[in-house]
Amino acid sequence: MTIGLFGGSFDPIHHGHLLVAQAVVESLGLEELRFVPAREQPFKIGRHAAPAETRARMVALAIAGEPRFAVDRIELERAGPSYTVDTVRALREREPGRAFAVLVGADAARDLEKWHEVETLAKLASFVILSRPGTTIPSLPWSVRVVPVPAVDISATDIRRRVAVGRSIRYWVPDPVAECIVADRLYLADA
Repeated sequence: MTIGLFGGSFDPIHHGHLLVAQAVVESLGLEELRFVPAREQPFKIGRHAAPAETRARMVALAIAGEPRFAVDRIELERAGPSYTVDTVRALREREPGRAFAVLVGADAARDLEKWHEVETLAKLASFVILSRPGTTIPSLPWSVRVVPVPAVDISATDIRRRVAVGRSIRYWVPDPVAECIVADRLYLADA
């Protein structure tokens, strides 16, 4: 059985992430989809607004109660940038015989050839390209599966901006995530 890997900053996780995850699980018939919060996303080094542990906790809060979703803390357990190839290598060592599929948004897929050791990654895992309506899937040298996902115009950047200026994020993120953001005083302009 293939396990889906949904990596990212999740700074914070929001309903757009969750809708995409649900669409992938249903489309591919996955038994499990793991959210893999990055300690330090290579294309966002030094730009994470919330600490890695807090972002992982928000993911856990967001997916609680969905048995096909899980948080994998593998990238939090090692230092340095969170390269997907290193993550998949470690997962294959930890779970021999398992197959992994790396979820990649259509926008990120345009930069896939710039990923660290992408040729090796393509041999270790399959790619699932997330296609929203109106997006173009780039031509890639590797075999990919394309999964149509709903277009939800929510971004973590917009959520952080809303919090910074005192606007509500209700309905943008799951309630437990909003409560965590308030309790931990995340994303405030003066924090």
